[in-house]
Amino acid sequence: RAEFEGYSAEELEAIDTVFVLAGRIISSRSFGKVIFFHLQDRTGRLQCYADKSRIDENEFKIFKKLDVGDIVGVNGTLFRTKTGELTLSCSSVKLLTKSFRPLPDKHAGLTNVEMRFRQRYVDLIVNPKARDVFRKRSRIIREFRNFMENRDFVEVETPMMHPLAGGANARPFVTHHNALDMELYLRIAPELYLKRLIVGGLEKVFEINRSFRNEGTDTKHNPEFTMCEFYWAYATFWDLMDLTEDLFSSIAYAVCGSTIVTYQEDEIDLTKGKWERITFHDSLEKYGNHKPEFYTDTEAVKNYLLSRGEKNLDNLGIGKLQSMLFDLDVEPKLIQPTFVYYYPAEISPLARRNDENPELTDRFELFIAGGELANAFSELNDPVDQRIRFQKQMEAKNLGDEEACPLDEDYLRALEYGMPPTAGQGIGIDRLVMLLTDSPSIREVIFFPHLRHEV
Repeated sequence: RAEFEGYSAEELEAIDTVFVLAGRIISSRSFGKVIFFHLQDRTGRLQCYADKSRIDENEFKIFKKLDVGDIVGVNGTLFRTKTGELTLSCSSVKLLTKSFRPLPDKHAGLTNVEMRFRQRYVDLIVNPKARDVFRKRSRIIREFRNFMENRDFVEVETPMMHPLAGGANARPFVTHHNALDMELYLRIAPELYLKRLIVGGLEKVFEINRSFRNEGTDTKHNPEFTMCEFYWAYATFWDLMDLTEDLFSSIAYAVCGSTIVTYQEDEIDLTKGKWERITFHDSLEKYGNHKPEFYTDTEAVKNYLLSRGEKNLDNLGIGKLQSMLFDLDVEPKLIQPTFVYYYPAEISPLARRNDENPELTDRFELFIAGGELANAFSELNDPVDQRIRFQKQMEAKNLGDEEACPLDEDYLRALEYGMPPTAGQGIGIDRLVMLLTDSPSIREVIFFPHLRHEV
């Protein structure tokens, strides 16, 4: 259609070409011996015109009985109607597939949100915006991959079933391998396997992966999700900040035509060089309005969190409590791109300690539009320190923390062979797509999000 949209009626009449098309009938208007209908395929919609005098009599009889939703094949020539609409004058119309269920009302569309997600196939038929979101998602991933490959990162694949649920603090999904008679965990993160590859000398690796976390669902969380993790030997988390600004601004410009995008009425400026960088503790003061004498007082923070509705705080250290404080009072306020760095070591079991303050780590998280989009750090490559951190995680696990990392002896063995200084990062692809498509929920950008059984 786009090729001939600019042609005049006379230019179309001069084209001696019969076009053969196939698609779904989206609308139909019958005037007795003449029928106008719109045909839709993956490229868009085109008006078609069927005149009884130009079509085989039996074909026309069958065609008059067809319904909106049926899939047909047509051939004919192009012309313009009196109103100027590009139209295909059909010389043949044949039924290819019968639709046994009616499509939603053409004016109201499919407006029931839950039905849209349960019946994505119908959503894609009747909602052009849904199709546009997923086309843009595909392009975002393609641009992401091109960006990494152009910087000499090697794309790799790591296991999706792990003997240990490591690489992140999260509850795993558990399965069982019958032949090996062993319990396995669906991947919560590829981190420990990717860092094994850094030990092996690949030096710059990335994986666009599906990961699984046995957690609740909301507008930003789905149990099955897509992210990219990448690792860069001889780099630091400061290098990753620069790379991330370049990555996001490049993808936004390629996909949206600008580094300034609108998300839920907020104008987000992704232009490289304009992103805020602030320490974790400074953000508690600047955005959370909490003074150091408060956020360093374990009992004071615990009482405050209890007053905000948090529970089960008895065995948590100050670092974990500060993290909960951040989630409540800081994260929702970080609208423009913001790197929050120097996280407490207590909540960063795989990150390298800061040289000047070992209680902190060389780690950052990226926040945009009030939500986290990335997590990165200079990697911990000291096997002794890593073993101590793992042991503390196991102590937390024994006290009831179901998200604590297990002790991974094989990963420690890999570190003992020597991992170069490395920086690593994970970026939520689904959340990036949400940002660049102005989608308020992660369910809008996943073809088939997880939902409860229909009642």
